Amino acid sequence: MRAELKNFQHEQYYFKLRLGFTAFVVIALFSVLALRFSYLQIKQYKHYQTLAENNRISLVPIVPNRGLILDKNGVVLAHNFFVYTLEITPSKVDDLEKTISEVSKLVEVSSLDRKRFNKLREESRNFESVPIRTHLNEVEAASFAVNHYRFPGVEIKSRLFRHYPLGKLGAHMVGYIGRINDKDLENLEKNGDLSNYKGSDHVGKSGIEQFYERQLHGTTGFQQVEIDADGRAVRVLSSTPPVPGSNLVLTIDSKIQEIAETAFGEHRGALVAINPKTGEVLSYVSQPTFDPNMFVDGIDVENWRLLNDSLDKPLINRPIRGIYPPGSTFKPFVAMAGLENDKRVPPFSISDPGYFTLANSVHKYRDWKPTGHGMVDMQRAITISCDTFFYGLALELGIDKLTSFVGHFNFGRKTGIDIQGENEGLLPTPEWKMRRFKQPWYQGETVIVGIGQGYTLVTPLQLAQATATLANNGVAMKPHLVAKIQKTITNETQTVPLVVQDTIPLKPENIDIVKRGMIAVTQPGGTAATVGANAPYSIAAKTGTAQVIGIKQNAKYNASSIDERHRDHALFIAYAPAEDPTIAIAVIVENGNHGGTTAGPIARKVMDYYLLGKIPAPEQAKDDKKALTKPPNNALGAATTQPVPEEELHD
Repeated sequence: MRAELKNFQHEQYYFKLRLGFTAFVVIALFSVLALRFSYLQIKQYKHYQTLAENNRISLVPIVPNRGLILDKNGVVLAHNFFVYTLEITPSKVDDLEKTISEVSKLVEVSSLDRKRFNKLREESRNFESVPIRTHLNEVEAASFAVNHYRFPGVEIKSRLFRHYPLGKLGAHMVGYIGRINDKDLENLEKNGDLSNYKGSDHVGKSGIEQFYERQLHGTTGFQQVEIDADGRAVRVLSSTPPVPGSNLVLTIDSKIQEIAETAFGEHRGALVAINPKTGEVLSYVSQPTFDPNMFVDGIDVENWRLLNDSLDKPLINRPIRGIYPPGSTFKPFVAMAGLENDKRVPPFSISDPGYFTLANSVHKYRDWKPTGHGMVDMQRAITISCDTFFYGLALELGIDKLTSFVGHFNFGRKTGIDIQGENEGLLPTPEWKMRRFKQPWYQGETVIVGIGQGYTLVTPLQLAQATATLANNGVAMKPHLVAKIQKTITNETQTVPLVVQDTIPLKPENIDIVKRGMIAVTQPGGTAATVGANAPYSIAAKTGTAQVIGIKQNAKYNASSIDERHRDHALFIAYAPAEDPTIAIAVIVENGNHGGTTAGPIARKVMDYYLLGKIPAPEQAKDDKKALTKPPNNALGAATTQPVPEEELHD
């Protein structure tokens, strides 16, 4: 057997080859590691340093105090206060129902609290804490604190709460705040304000709270807090204090507001009073109303249904959202159109037989006085609210010229008041009707526009703004509710500038005719003589009654035989003192029948307080409330517009 000899040279060659390959791989791997290490340490140094700092340091937002809302005399309408709240973070709780049940043994949690918690939970993210019970007293807070260790994910927090101390008073004007939802987040992001809302739970939802959200909210502060591995705060590294929101001083006097709302009694409707010279809103009423405090902590389902399903619609902001036919309160503006367009030049007058007819038509457009008013000129037509006079005037003007002129008084467009959601109302034109109904315009429709009926719709704010513009001789001031914005830290006060919206070139002699007619409305023989009785100042006014349902040609309107909600609306516009007006007012009482007997007395109370400081006596208020609840069928001095039959719309 022959032994095999090893080739040492050959084996040595292969050994060196393997060793060299291994060394190359090792060097290559170390080179890759060195390059990666250099990349991370040099190129990505700042990035990973920031991440490391973030793991060590946490930014804690400090929510600013929301600004106060005050009336013109400093009466607080909205303020803040701290309360203890018991809150649950759902993502940190294994069995939510069991936890709530156990917590209830220490702190009372009502069924209402549970409903509100579930509603808020639906609107919140799972990792956010949600209040299960607010306004804990000290005993409840202490009782839970000693048992805190048993409830992971449940804790007591101190939260800033908004409160409206006057409750329902001026609720639609002041508005309310509510918890931030997804839609609010989208809006905040769109407006570039989202970063300023870290830590904030609430945002303005309506009224002034919504419109002046930026000024009221303030600027969020931050604390740099060092945290340990368990996420617990160790120390505060730096702090940027928050900037509190600014305070808002309104143009409203809360006492006038109280008098106006009380004067409405149980009636539904709206009132807006404006200073014609400045555009300052003096009173802003929407009845019925609601308590905004219910919305701050999240309204429960039961109360929401009560408000939302109510036939009285208490959530509708009537001064800017309610739209009504203006009725005879439209006539002074139609009169100005006729005078300025030289369609009625004094001493022009008509003989009123009690109705108006179109050429080649037997249909009668009836006056509110069946026997007619006899000879009537422009001034008397306003004073006695002669329908026949304005039927003819509107037809002679034509719908285009009529709507074009009265549009300068802000009918058919928004006034620009500092509350969101304003309705434009409607000034009908042939083009609008063709777009809306695909039908031509009829002459009969022009006729009834002359008395504020037909398609014409206005908001109470528009009516007050138009009255203020007329009282101010054609100068329209932009209406506004906020007079001043006060910065809470520097006490610097910014006065909201007055804005002239429009100047209508009206001839003084024409203004004088219309104004004299309106002054005579509140004097003996006028349609609101009872409203102006014994007033130590002069009042220029116009009453109005707007139909809600159509009446057939030969049918007679009888309020007592009609359902209360189908009765006519009562309207009243006025300004005073007539020689130098400082207040212009519009009142609409839904289904109140006659403007002179229902809406007029409400306006008189407001003007008496504003001009004289006179407060209605309780007995008088009680009597008036009774009278308002049951308006007399044979009321004297009430201006009425003839109910317009449906067929007249298609004459």
